Amino acid sequence: MNIPKVSIFGVPFSKLDFQDTIKLLCERIRERRTTQVITANPIMVMTALENPAYMAMMKRAELIVPDGAGVVWAANYVGNPVAEKVAGIDLLHELLRIGENEDWKVFLLGTSPEVIQVAASRLKDRYPRIRLVGVRDGYFKSDQDEEVIREITAAEPDLLFVGRGADTQEPWIDRYKDRLQVPVIMGVGGSFDIMAGRLKRAPKLFIKLRLEWFYRLLQEPARYKRMLVLPKFAMKVMREKENVQKT
Repeated sequence: MNIPKVSIFGVPFSKLDFQDTIKLLCERIRERRTTQVITANPIMVMTALENPAYMAMMKRAELIVPDGAGVVWAANYVGNPVAEKVAGIDLLHELLRIGENEDWKVFLLGTSPEVIQVAASRLKDRYPRIRLVGVRDGYFKSDQDEEVIREITAAEPDLLFVGRGADTQEPWIDRYKDRLQVPVIMGVGGSFDIMAGRLKRAPKLFIKLRLEWFYRLLQEPARYKRMLVLPKFAMKVMREKENVQKT
């Protein structure tokens, strides 16, 4: 399947809708083709603009989906809209639902030891036939990378979900995805915290009004510094409208 894309300041976002994205990822699993999925938002775009290595990493990813209302708005504003917002947590749940029938193996990597165990337990309750072949927290240092890689490759998962900080999880996946040999590897950020009940996902009204970011800020006020990037992104898109897709 070809992936139509729109470039937002050099970051190539998929224009596939949610269902076609799922079809693509199912294909990749059946073909055993390594696919790093980045669920990107404006904060990650701005980080890439300031950090050439981060930009290069994003461009190497096989699939970048618009997981942010700001990205959807920006694509529409420059006249090259994406189909819709494709949220990482929704992709995760749909892949697990399909995986129950496909006998896929799943590995969860990330967050704290306590939270990842609760998240894994709740996922097993919700998807009892999924084959959960590995669960490990994300609090490990770089000198433990080899140990983590061995653990994952020995489990031979079809799906690897990684929930670490955005500045850590995507570069880590990029660095090791060829060695991990997992068909679909996706950074899921704080999704494990939502699954474990530590955080709540925004109500549908907030999502519909594209205010999911605000709901999360209410739960995690410490994120306000990161959120300050959002108006800067919007201003940059409006100020540089003619050049948004050129870089």
